[in-house]
Amino acid sequence: MNPRIESNPGPVTNRTTVERRSDREVIVTRTINGPPRIVFEAFSRAELLSRWWVPRSMGMTLLSCEVDARVGGKYRLVFDADPEPAAFFGTYIEVEPYSRLAWTNDEGGEGGSVTTVTFEEVGDRTLVVLRESYPSKEALDAAGTGAADAMIETFDQLDELLVALGESSAH
Repeated sequence: MNPRIESNPGPVTNRTTVERRSDREVIVTRTINGPPRIVFEAFSRAELLSRWWVPRSMGMTLLSCEVDARVGGKYRLVFDADPEPAAFFGTYIEVEPYSRLAWTNDEGGEGGSVTTVTFEEVGDRTLVVLRESYPSKEALDAAGTGAADAMIETFDQLDELLVALGESSAH
């Protein structure tokens, strides 16, 4: 019930864990090299989210990224999947600046998950806990943990983006 996948930390990156905590929940945990304000903005501003959310190894391009990160606001991400573009979309249900975001994943219909992300300050870094909650065991089994497993790579990309942003603001 509690399979766990971990990445190996590198010089810029930290360890990411992906864990199926129950029949209906997957948790991804990662400490990110940046303060909660910046990490939150990387999740809630389209111009930043579009720069790190898609795992490079998948070879996909993000065709469009719309984010209205307020309660009741919508998001829509469209990827150049084969044979036709794939859209991921939903509604923000919780927005607490710099500490918490939650959104629905409506492309899954009735079996869609709710994603909740918390941002906790740990020194000059941020502990990010991403929780995918599904309406049933069957919905999680059907979804698998592929998207959560991909977060290992996307969080590496987020760390890289924050380093680049830090370097560009230093000049």
